Amino acid sequence: MAGLIPKSFIHDLLERADIVEVVDSRVPLKKAGRNYQACCPFHNEKTPSFSVAPDKQFYHCFGCGEHGNAIDFLMNFDGLEFPEAVEELASMLGLEVPRETSVNPQAEAKKRAQAHDDYQLMERATQFFAKQLRSHSNSSQVIDYLKGRGLTGETVKRFQIGYAPSEWDSLQKALANSAATRQQLLDLKLLNQADSGKVYDFFRDRIMFPIRDRRGRVVGFGGRILAGDGPKYLNSPETRIFHKGRELYGFYELKQAHRQPQQVVIVEGYMDVVALAQAGIDYAVASLGTATTPEQLQMLFRATQRVICCYDGDRAGRDAAWRALENALPLLTDGLEMSFLFLPDGEDPDSLVQKEGAEKFAERFAQAQSFTDYFFEHLSRDLNLASDAGRSALLRDARPLIEKVASPFYRELLLERLANLLRRETSQVAAHIQTPSKTKGKQPQQKMTPMRRAIGLLIQHPEIGREVPVHEELAGLDIAGMPLLLELHRLTHQQRYTTAQLLESWRGRPEEKPLRQLSQWQHHLEADAVIAEFRDIFLYFIDQFVEQRASELLEREKHAPLTRAEREEFMTLLKYRKGS
Repeated sequence: MAGLIPKSFIHDLLERADIVEVVDSRVPLKKAGRNYQACCPFHNEKTPSFSVAPDKQFYHCFGCGEHGNAIDFLMNFDGLEFPEAVEELASMLGLEVPRETSVNPQAEAKKRAQAHDDYQLMERATQFFAKQLRSHSNSSQVIDYLKGRGLTGETVKRFQIGYAPSEWDSLQKALANSAATRQQLLDLKLLNQADSGKVYDFFRDRIMFPIRDRRGRVVGFGGRILAGDGPKYLNSPETRIFHKGRELYGFYELKQAHRQPQQVVIVEGYMDVVALAQAGIDYAVASLGTATTPEQLQMLFRATQRVICCYDGDRAGRDAAWRALENALPLLTDGLEMSFLFLPDGEDPDSLVQKEGAEKFAERFAQAQSFTDYFFEHLSRDLNLASDAGRSALLRDARPLIEKVASPFYRELLLERLANLLRRETSQVAAHIQTPSKTKGKQPQQKMTPMRRAIGLLIQHPEIGREVPVHEELAGLDIAGMPLLLELHRLTHQQRYTTAQLLESWRGRPEEKPLRQLSQWQHHLEADAVIAEFRDIFLYFIDQFVEQRASELLEREKHAPLTRAEREEFMTLLKYRKGS
């Protein structure tokens, strides 16, 4: 949606929101002293290390390092982009999100209205297709087909499956009541235009599967052919609201059924998702005609700790699985699991679950091939590991992939397996593999200089900014970080902030990352000692400034006499030094 969200609104939003309520709506919390805790939703653990602080309006996991405010939590837990998370938090509080006007407010308003209209029009198209399934002259034939595939009316309704009529212009006649709406339907790829200029329905004589985004809005369609020529499945082309690499068919429905699914199964087709859900396996999703993308995998790993790729056993299915594995390498952190299930020849999840039933089909998940097993099976498939050439080729192919692995556990596991296959010691193989210098949640310890201590205390306890006057003269002190400290101090001296609000003010700025790191620093100070420590650091900075300024004046006097004002300043500095 066009137009920036005003920073003042975000500040007020975080002021009104209670992070305990926001987190508790997704992850049940228990009181633990002044704070609340739970097992972390972002990594696998048995002992709670996820803490939510009401006074700071901030959460932090001492296990994996995830942290942030209410907006960050919604982004990470629900898989939302920043504007979407603000919208979601605002809707939880019954607020409308304002947008800043640009140099062309009329154009911005038009874009906002257009986005709203796009989703409304896609919903109207969904309802049109659903109605045609009941009332079109072909409806009995289509319904018989769906029944033949084992689908009930309840399942069809749940996924809002519909029918695109065989006529060339049914949708156009029903929805294009103006030239503007007709153009909008063209933009959303529900209509198509031939070189001759003729406009016609993009989907015709197909069973229609609405594709919803994470917020439940219809953004595209998948259409399955009933008979005749043409591709078996036809997907909506990319539009201004539909980006197939970011969406997963069935993900919204899955999240409606399971807030925190224990596992998610990736399958290849719309009908596979629907058939599995009908059988009771309502935790399957499908990528939209492409290999599972990093964005889609990130969505899944935020939602669950176990992802099973369930593909046909043919070459195409195995290639799709391999592309998914490659995309998962930088995302598969400790505590996450990815496995691979290949179905018998000629079978897909839809046909197999109907043959053997949900219980037997679900038993296959426990037998799925592990990430590491499939990794080496694929790489060594065409190699002779009994030969030196085969083993050297395996090292060559495995090395760049292992270097991408985010998880220390999986990296070590892969190295051990590779060493075994190469008939070498793990340490010998590890010498050929570059490993990341640091991993998420295990940042090297920073030296806590006085500047970092002052900034860290101010970030964690913004209220102390009101207890100490802002010393603008310190802007002249040649110490790294002083401009940032003074900016933080001005803000907290003038207005009350929580840690969450203060960090939000730096979102997207270069200083955001170091400020977030300092927000997690353990200072081990009692509450009443925090302000005393902060004052002492400021006195240290003032002493440093006095020394620096006195030295500057003495150096200047070597080249030219000081002015009267400069001599008075120098005498004042000397008095301060004697007094201190």
